[in-house]
Amino acid sequence: MPTNSRIALVLFAVDDVARAARFYAAAFAGRRPSMYRVSSPSSRRRATATGEATGLGLYVRGGFARSAGAPPIPAPQAGHVAASELYVVVHDLDAAIASLLAAGATPLSPRALRDWGDDVAYFRDPDGNVVAVAGALEH
Repeated sequence: MPTNSRIALVLFAVDDVARAARFYAAAFAGRRPSMYRVSSPSSRRRATATGEATGLGLYVRGGFARSAGAPPIPAPQAGHVAASELYVVVHDLDAAIASLLAAGATPLSPRALRDWGDDVAYFRDPDGNVVAVAGALEH
């Protein structure tokens, strides 16, 4: 990548953009990543962006397929997850874990100090995407 480039958005293909947006708003209330919602109920496309930092995009699967030129894998069944993750560094890890649980996230791997030095807990969102929350540690 050129030195003047940056990752601006991580997109998750989801079955229901409104449901996914409610989940992430509840899970990260007050400390959520920027939300960028894209929905394509027909041939029209509607996008709303908030914030300038790297954000999370929620894209209905059909619209995702049209943009990418190939269909995304179906939402993983219970007990399985997508092969990607959203890794969010938070200042209050206990509060972030409680918020994810209250929002309905499925615990995957409990909070633990990982080999790379972060204290992290892993969850599954309603569409099978992996959400990792890490405590902000001094390295």
